[in-house]
Amino acid sequence: MTIIIDPQSSGIAGNMIIGALVDLGANEDDLKQIMEKSAYEFGKVEVTFEKIAKHGISSTFCHVEMLEHKHSINYPEFIEKIKTLDLDEKVKNTSLKVFERIAIAESKVHGKSLDEIHFHEVGASDAVADVIGSIYAYYSLNLDNHKIIGLPIAVGGGTVKTAHGTIPVPAPAVVEILKDAKIVGGPVDSELATPTGSAIYAEICDEIREFLPLIKPKKVAYGAGRKDFDHPNVLRIIESSDIAESDRIDVIETNLDHLTGEEIGYLFDTLLDAGASDVSVTPIIMKKNRQGSLLKVISSRQNRDKLIELIFKETGSLGIRISPNLHRGTAKREFVKKTFNIEGKDYEVTFKIGYVNGEIISKRPEYEDLKRIAKESGLALRKVKELIR
Repeated sequence: MTIIIDPQSSGIAGNMIIGALVDLGANEDDLKQIMEKSAYEFGKVEVTFEKIAKHGISSTFCHVEMLEHKHSINYPEFIEKIKTLDLDEKVKNTSLKVFERIAIAESKVHGKSLDEIHFHEVGASDAVADVIGSIYAYYSLNLDNHKIIGLPIAVGGGTVKTAHGTIPVPAPAVVEILKDAKIVGGPVDSELATPTGSAIYAEICDEIREFLPLIKPKKVAYGAGRKDFDHPNVLRIIESSDIAESDRIDVIETNLDHLTGEEIGYLFDTLLDAGASDVSVTPIIMKKNRQGSLLKVISSRQNRDKLIELIFKETGSLGIRISPNLHRGTAKREFVKKTFNIEGKDYEVTFKIGYVNGEIISKRPEYEDLKRIAKESGLALRKVKELIR
């Protein structure tokens, strides 16, 4: 399944993301409880959901009302408070990454270190509710197991009043957060993209595209914005069945010249078990004619940090190279189990089947199943491969 986040006409904000995800199926009662409870440490909020029409488009409006506004808080203290919240670790860790994106942008704009940054609007209770609510809804719908594609963001225009005074739209922090995204001004004289919404979008999107890819839409959800314009102020999210996938991967590399063959073999298996898409080890000649090995690991974005940490831990490497967001074309894949009778005994074999545009392009039995059958039956692996087709 592919999820399309479409902020092309009305931009993006935290409450719009939440509204669209509720429209997609997230439980609003659970969200209300999580958001109000998480924000309490920063100020009391009340969360309500309402089904409304924006210029004829039925959408879900998430309203986060700040009932209490506390003083601004510095970034380290803010993060420590987030870490103490009673949340699922995945929700908490991803929320922390969103806040880190905002803090890095703010620190660059203001020329201060992260320790010196004070959160104003972003550290307010309603922004905390928006971030944690969005990430909770994201995981509750299992969207982390699917590809998320973002389309260009309409950022609006004009000026906006902030704790730092009147600033141009898009706000400097928004521009920093969306440096690798595609943005366009207008179509109204108003702020459309908030730092909170932009940071959530940047964190959960696997890929940013200029146009809608080839998809088969299954469900369309709309999250309403607070403002009213001459056009529908909604964020659209499209759930699609996959026709042909296009993947973004990270390639992680490091040179090894101090590990034994057994240690490299152990590392190979450990990386695959930890979620690497593929691992290869190639003999190389290093400087001073030393023999070594090039370790290359292909990783999805969500597993990259974990795999890098594992490589540092297991190899003691002092440097790891990362080639991020490389394009990889992939066919849609599914796994099908079949039973074969070999010499009077039934064996279950898993086949990996690849599709492109609904047509089967490959159908191969899994090696581990073939190896297991060869060991149990006493037949040669080559013979087992001939019997299972």
